[in-house]
Amino acid sequence: MSIIKINAITVAADSGDELAHRFAARAGAVDDADGFEGFELLQPTDARTTWLVITRWRDEQAFAAWANSPAFGRGHRSEHQPEGETSEPPKRPVGLSSELWSYTVAGGTGSP
Repeated sequence: MSIIKINAITVAADSGDELAHRFAARAGAVDDADGFEGFELLQPTDARTTWLVITRWRDEQAFAAWANSPAFGRGHRSEHQPEGETSEPPKRPVGLSSELWSYTVAGGTGSP
C-alpha cells in the first residue's frame, strides 16, 4: 500500500509566489526516484500561509532512500549549505517552518 508524505510549509504572507516558483523550477526532479508515485503542491485559498507538498510513495523505504539521496540534498539547500557541484548559488529558505506528516490511505473513492 502506498504511503503519503505531506510537508506542511509555513511561509511569510508575501513568500508564497516564491515557493511556487521554486517548485516549478524543479518540476520533475523527483519523478524518476524509485518508488515515487506522485506529487502535488497545494496553495491555500484563504488567509492561511501554510502550503502543503503532498507526495505518494510505494513504501517507507522508497521515501527514506530518496530523503537520504544526493538529489534530495541538492533540492533542499539553503544559504547555510555549501553549493557542492552545482553552479546555482544557494538560496535563502522561503519557509518559516515546516512539519512532515505521514499517512496511509484508510478509505475513499477513485484510484490512487
